[in-house]
Amino acid sequence: RYRYPFINCTQCGPRYTIICKLPYDRRNTTMAEFPMCPECETEYRNPLDRRYHAEPVACPQCGPNLYFQHEGRLVTGNERSLQACVKALKAGQVIAVKGIGGYHLMADACNDEANLKFLYPLEMPLRQRVETIAKNVYGAEGVSWTPEADAKAKKFEADPKFKEYTTMMVKTHLSLSHDPSLKGVPKGWVLPVRDVLVYSGAKFLCPCTGAISLMPGTSSDPAFRRVDVDVKTGKVKGLF
Repeated sequence: RYRYPFINCTQCGPRYTIICKLPYDRRNTTMAEFPMCPECETEYRNPLDRRYHAEPVACPQCGPNLYFQHEGRLVTGNERSLQACVKALKAGQVIAVKGIGGYHLMADACNDEANLKFLYPLEMPLRQRVETIAKNVYGAEGVSWTPEADAKAKKFEADPKFKEYTTMMVKTHLSLSHDPSLKGVPKGWVLPVRDVLVYSGAKFLCPCTGAISLMPGTSSDPAFRRVDVDVKTGKVKGLF
């Protein structure tokens, strides 16, 4: 695992950002799509090993790997991707580093040529913002709007009250697209927007894409569905 970028602590490694449903087992996390190699599985199954049931355990042979993408150019492989990133930083580029739960912006603070340019100006209308995000961040070919979502977007664009509202995309975290089953860098797809929510307190306009659930704090298969009370005995069943 020397220089492997996805090593994590067995005590405090990722939890909530990779879990899909309870209980917290590898098969119920986003690591399920990375079958363990024999070496990693041996560590995972051995009660005497420090990686025993460390759900995100992985290595270069069986785990996720880095890729670097810039202006349509895709570089794969951990070392090649890392070197491409270093070269871009030295050239004054600003890098968006994808973490487990979001993005970090990285630049060389000592380089006067490093110039952070926002993806779009705040004056850009909502539908153009979504189109820009879809094409430049997610890699979509375009955006489709339901009649209801399109009507809402036009209303927000025409009302001066919403000019200073920022845009927060409501989308699955399991794929660059709206479809959780599309992994990697999918091609030839269109981002469907089915609704636009407004949160006036935070001043957010939130385009909703795909079939993502809006219920916060629960997985796609929450454990409470399996909890019940036997009315004859009073005993609770389905608890962990």
